[in-house]
Amino acid sequence: MSVILAEPFYGGSHKQLTDLLREDVPNCVAYTLPAKKWHWRARTAALHFMQAIPASPSYRVLLASSVLNLAELVALRPDLGKLRKILYFHENQLVYPVRKSQERDFQYGYNQILSCLVADVVVFNSSFNMESFLTSIHTFVKLIPDHRPRDLEARIRPKCQVLHFPIRFPDVRRFLPQHKRARFQGENPFEEGCGPEPLGALSGSENCASVEGPELDTKIPAHGSQIEIHTPLHQEPQCMSQSPAEALHGHGSAAPTRDRDAMVGLCDCGPSGREPLHIVWPHRWEHDKDPELFFETLLKLKERGLSFQVSVLGETFTEVPAIFADAREELGERIVHWGYVPSKEEYLKALCQADVVISTAKHEFFGVAMLEAVHCGCYPLCPKTLVYPEIFPAEYLYSTPEQLLKRLQGFCRRPDVVRRHRVQVDTALFSWETLKGSFRTLLAADASELH
Repeated sequence: MSVILAEPFYGGSHKQLTDLLREDVPNCVAYTLPAKKWHWRARTAALHFMQAIPASPSYRVLLASSVLNLAELVALRPDLGKLRKILYFHENQLVYPVRKSQERDFQYGYNQILSCLVADVVVFNSSFNMESFLTSIHTFVKLIPDHRPRDLEARIRPKCQVLHFPIRFPDVRRFLPQHKRARFQGENPFEEGCGPEPLGALSGSENCASVEGPELDTKIPAHGSQIEIHTPLHQEPQCMSQSPAEALHGHGSAAPTRDRDAMVGLCDCGPSGREPLHIVWPHRWEHDKDPELFFETLLKLKERGLSFQVSVLGETFTEVPAIFADAREELGERIVHWGYVPSKEEYLKALCQADVVISTAKHEFFGVAMLEAVHCGCYPLCPKTLVYPEIFPAEYLYSTPEQLLKRLQGFCRRPDVVRRHRVQVDTALFSWETLKGSFRTLLAADASELH
């Protein structure tokens, strides 16, 4: 084997990337630690890998995730320091949100800076991840009381590049309701080996995400094509070219409330033709995903007498924000799914049933959660910040909680508008089929080329 994959936190997106590379890139061997006790993995994994990775003259490349303190490893194993050292950032600790500034442990961000300094190539899963890390270095080192290092960003930036997280997209067509059937025009946008049988072999989702620490939003992979929703035959043709906002408000002028309300439940565009808007929130039940904003928005919809259903997916951990218990009681019969879905197939089915997928995240470095929901035919609504503007057109972004509420209020009144909309997100850009050539090139270079 000539490529070492060192992953201290083998779970979620970290596991999926490791598995893809090991399976599809020749001559890779992986050394991993279970996805538990993230803080201890970041502190001590180098010592473990010092002993776990055997010496071999055939190694040429070392790829590690940024959980590993690469500087410690190469100091402990000088033979590994001679390899081409690649660091991959799923998340960065310089801007990872904490509830109080004093809760941020300086050591984790410091370890990542040291790792960048000894790496030959530093790869980020998004431009947002890269820029937020690099531009935060100067402020971060000011926390050092004296004798602060200088020009660290200038030393690290030339090594950096963006290579989006690769997603292996399963075929979900068998789960789509009739109104979501996509038109593929004779093409097969699904990757080989991702049909019904291999589904169970796919890596977990944010539904199976990690606890606080690395971002592990990698769920069941998303679809590699634009989704085109069939328009109900009775809909008037002029609506086909309109965006949902235009269809709801007549290019900026709101339709009379009486007329809009009269249309609720009359369109034959849901599974039964009269079902209310189905909203899904497929995220970890933790503070950085801002469940408070999500549930506050839903309760306002309820107070206004609007019809909707909701599925709240994602894994729970020891400390669950209190808002979940309160919201479950308040939402009652409107709930379709609640909580962690251990079956990947059932998770996909749940996404395929939904109409709109919401992110209220305070933290997102890539966001497979939203991409996979688009794959399953959902209309995305995301904050106009973090990584989202890098991936989603402006139509799918909101700037304020009021804007989110207004969009959902309109969709509750006219779910047919969402159900016939074609989502303008080319998720093929993030597929393993598209990106695997770049990863193979990254791992193919010989360490001698550096000298």
